[in-house]
Amino acid sequence: MATLEDSFLADLDELSDNEAELDENNGDVGKEEEDVDMDMADLETLNYDDLDSVSKLQKSQRYTDIMQKVEEALRKDLDGSDKGTVLEDDPEYKLIVECNQLSVDIENEIVIVHNFIKDKYKLKFQELESLVNHPIDYACVVKRIGNETDLTLVDLADLLPSAIIMVISVTASTTKGTALPEDVLQKVLEACDRALDLDSSRKKVLEFVESKMGSIAPNLSAIVGSAVAAKLMGTAGGLSALAKMPACNVQVLGLKRKNLAGFSSATSQSRVGFLEQTEIFQSTPPGLRARASRLVAAKSTLAARVDATRGDPTGTSGKAFREEIRKKIEKWQEPPPARQPKPLPVPDSEPKKRRGGRRLRKMKERYAVTDMRKLANRMAFGTPEESSLGDGLGEGYGMLGQAGSNRLRVSSVPSKLKINAKVAKKLKERQYAGGATTSGLTSSLAFTPVQGIELCNPQQALGLGSGTQSTYFSESGTFSKLKKI
Repeated sequence: MATLEDSFLADLDELSDNEAELDENNGDVGKEEEDVDMDMADLETLNYDDLDSVSKLQKSQRYTDIMQKVEEALRKDLDGSDKGTVLEDDPEYKLIVECNQLSVDIENEIVIVHNFIKDKYKLKFQELESLVNHPIDYACVVKRIGNETDLTLVDLADLLPSAIIMVISVTASTTKGTALPEDVLQKVLEACDRALDLDSSRKKVLEFVESKMGSIAPNLSAIVGSAVAAKLMGTAGGLSALAKMPACNVQVLGLKRKNLAGFSSATSQSRVGFLEQTEIFQSTPPGLRARASRLVAAKSTLAARVDATRGDPTGTSGKAFREEIRKKIEKWQEPPPARQPKPLPVPDSEPKKRRGGRRLRKMKERYAVTDMRKLANRMAFGTPEESSLGDGLGEGYGMLGQAGSNRLRVSSVPSKLKINAKVAKKLKERQYAGGATTSGLTSSLAFTPVQGIELCNPQQALGLGSGTQSTYFSESGTFSKLKKI
């Protein structure tokens, strides 16, 4: 068994181990705190007033190397058609891919510099950023205005439309901004120059890519042209990125937001980017340009996918797509077909089967024109007709009641319908039934002095109650039955 001293020594060893672990943990925490302090120190030392701390692309080695290669390639003035199709293993193709990536980085860098200029210049003219939306135009206007308070002395005619210039002049006269200090103004002008340098570098990159578009994307270039194809690829970030885009996004690539300054947007072209610079779009009537832009975007996406997979290096598919677009636009412009006159049906050679019979004759007699209606529809020459309201007002009576009608009495119903056939038959039956046997003056009531009024048979009073006339020729008589003996 362990003694009491051994147990005390074991407890002391455990305490020493725990203290060592605590020291290690405290050391790690101290290192983390030092790292956090270093990060905070870096954030504190980062000066956002300095343009170099915000925009670092121009000072990078990648930017310098690519721009040198692009300038050398532009000096050599190489023709892509003489060399043929550029393969992926070719260094020139890699340079083109790098140029596409660099163009996207330049666009992002221009946005950063634009935000820097807005943050600094809003103290002078805060409303300008809402009136001029494009970053390059904004930088040019800020560089042109500077600290000038009277904008009538500043010439902006070569930068902006006259309507926007008028709005800027009116807004500048009522702005609450103050003049910038000299050091802040120098930083703003330096940022404007950097934005313009970045824009010129982007144009050089696009010019280089445009010169090689015939070998990189021949099908896409056949539809939209080399210049527009280079801009689409540069904005999308390469041919593979452009091939993965849907047509609705390709349609708005490069869309520049326009400030209408309160004017109507009915005549402004909306939702069309670089595709409005194509020959197909410009040659299409204004009423069909929206449909044409959607069609060109769809075919451009298909052509970009063909080029990305190197399916047709000769550009035949792109030419076929362009011809299809042209035929569709021409089909839209065709007038609608004239309405053809409907020919009459062929007449029947056989005579029609007309319905006849007693029922049809009765119906015609029922709807026949009466003598009264015939006179009402007739007018005598030189004689005014009478009307229901007088003075020619109301329903006219025609020759009804006039002396020239030669009629004493006019019937309002057809003559054939005066007496119904069934009624006439019944009258005839009553007329001939028993007219020779019984008089109409006879009565079945007799007045006698004994009983007063008696009910008797008138035939007995005439002596017709016996004999063969009363039995055999009687209408009410019946056959008698004789019993055999």
